[in-house]
Amino acid sequence: MESVCVCVELHLPYHLKWYWPADGYRSPQMSSYFDQDRIFTDFQRMAANISRTNKVLERSIGNGATYTLCLSGTFLDQCSWDPKVLGSFRDLADSGNVAFAASTYYHSLSALYPDLTDFKEQVWMHMEKISELFGTVPASFVNPELLISGNIGGVLKKLGLTCIIAEGAQNLLNTDVPARVYSDDIPTLLRHIDLSEDVNKRFSDRAWDGHPLIADKFSSWIERIEGDVVTLYLDYGSIPWNESKAGGMFQFLEDLPLSLEARGISMIRPEDAAKRFEKIKLGSLKTESAARYGMESLLGNHAQHFYLKELEIMTRELAEITAFSENAEMKKIFGYLQQSDIFLDMNTASITGYEKAVNNLSILSDFRRAIWEGRT
Repeated sequence: MESVCVCVELHLPYHLKWYWPADGYRSPQMSSYFDQDRIFTDFQRMAANISRTNKVLERSIGNGATYTLCLSGTFLDQCSWDPKVLGSFRDLADSGNVAFAASTYYHSLSALYPDLTDFKEQVWMHMEKISELFGTVPASFVNPELLISGNIGGVLKKLGLTCIIAEGAQNLLNTDVPARVYSDDIPTLLRHIDLSEDVNKRFSDRAWDGHPLIADKFSSWIERIEGDVVTLYLDYGSIPWNESKAGGMFQFLEDLPLSLEARGISMIRPEDAAKRFEKIKLGSLKTESAARYGMESLLGNHAQHFYLKELEIMTRELAEITAFSENAEMKKIFGYLQQSDIFLDMNTASITGYEKAVNNLSILSDFRRAIWEGRT
């Protein structure tokens, strides 16, 4: 193995509230549909861990690491509550060897809409926000839930993006290990699921046969893989969580670049991997769909499909209402109603999946009703 790409995602959703218009229809406001107390509490909890986690990443970078950060637009919006959080990420960016990935601003599944106009606008909106906040233009792209589906490569290339990071699902790869740069349209790096979950989920599991996971052991696993590049996709929140749960995570990240370097393995950006290595044609990138933890988690039941279809219809409808396009608050609400988390909540594998489906569809219906009644 020649190199490793490590992408770290930080996304905090705007949770929907339990909604029932018992006193009649409500006006379409953030407080009508979103659980603001829970959203703020979740942000405060994460904010308390960001400074020390970013210091660890900074020390890791000092040891030779390179990271790509994927910060969702919903998280960046919440950062207005605490400017020090953004300052911590600016300091991390200034430390060197940090890139930022583009995504759909509202962490939406708009890549699945037949008309990709809204998808393109959300990606461009996210790229502009990253440029405004951190003074850098993203070169790589990550769909929410590492979704890959449909022909979005042409849109991304027109926006100046040079590669995609997606899920390394078996229906894309068959029996192969994701260790190359793949392409059928735009260069694509596929997440190595097992190694990523070793860090995200199994790191603090004392019953796991890989415990304790130290950098030297992990690097030896990577070294044995044949290929050009291994792509790891980590949840930012798992870093402080694993550190508090069992310890050792911070030291692992500090030691990782040194352990990899000792084996002749470099840490690089996804866009650099796309330039450096030969692209392997993989036709399934256009014919198959994949997402982290399976497409069925997002679109495994009728309610999820119905919600997606309603979003598609509303996107077309709202584009024709001038008053809506000029109303920043209403556009923001509709953006937040597209979050991938809403689809995950309606997964009927969850004990509350059916109740969430009724609730979420009620909110979307009420928002549509309010827009058409008020044309605002």
